[in-house]
Amino acid sequence: MNLTLRIWRQAGPDAPGSMTTYQVSGISPDMSFLEMLDTLNEELITRGDQPVAFDHDCREGICGACGMVINGQAHGPERTTTCQLHMRHFRDGDTIDVEPWRAAAFPVVKDLVVDRSAFDRIIGSGGYITAPTGSAPEAHATPVPKEAADTAFEHAECIGCGACVAACPNGSAMLFTSAKVVHLNVLPQGAPERAARVRNMVSAMDAEGFGGCTNTGECATACPKGIPLPSIAAMNREFLRAARG
Repeated sequence: MNLTLRIWRQAGPDAPGSMTTYQVSGISPDMSFLEMLDTLNEELITRGDQPVAFDHDCREGICGACGMVINGQAHGPERTTTCQLHMRHFRDGDTIDVEPWRAAAFPVVKDLVVDRSAFDRIIGSGGYITAPTGSAPEAHATPVPKEAADTAFEHAECIGCGACVAACPNGSAMLFTSAKVVHLNVLPQGAPERAARVRNMVSAMDAEGFGGCTNTGECATACPKGIPLPSIAAMNREFLRAARG
C-alpha cells in the first residue's frame, strides 16, 4: 500500500504546530497503525529528520496510551484502540490525517503526544476504597450481588485512553469519570467513601477544565471498551444523592 499521511507536528507545548505531509510505501495491510508509523519514523531517522512522537506502550489494546485522532475519529474508523487498528481498514492511495487529542485539559507535549495527567488527578481524588491494614480479608467475607459485580466489571474495563474526551464536542470527561465512580460505588467495599468519592471526583474533573456534558453520545460511540452512556446518568444520580446528604 502507498499512503499519504498528513500528521500534526509540534515541537513543544508552546511551539506553533501544523500538518506536515509524508509519503509512505510498501505498507502491509496486516500492519497495525502504529507499525505503519514505525515504518515512517524509520525512514525519517534514516534521512536525519525528527521522528514523529506518539504515545504507545503495550500495543495490545490494554493500556490506552496510543490515543490519536485519525481522519477526524478518535482511534480511527474502527471501535478499537489505535494499536489494534490495522491498515486493511484503509485503501491503497488513501490520504490519512493524524492529529493529537484536542481538548483544553489535554495539552500537547509534542506532535501526537498529549498530557493526560488530568485523568490521574481525577482518580487520585476518589478512586480508592477503605482498606484496613493487616492480612487480606476472607474472599467470601463481603458478599457482592451478581448484578453489582457485573456492573463493576463493565466499568472497570475503562483504560483511561481519553477517546471519550477527544470525541466529545465539548471536551467532556463525564464518561471517564462516571466509569471510575460507578465501578467503586456499586460495590459494598466502596460504600464508606461513596458520597465523598463522587463529590471529589466531579470537583476534580471540573477543576481540570474539561467541558460540560450535553449528552451527544459521541463519547460512548468512540470508547474502545464500550463503557455505556447511561453511566453518566448513574453518576449524576450519585452526585445528587451525595449533595442532599
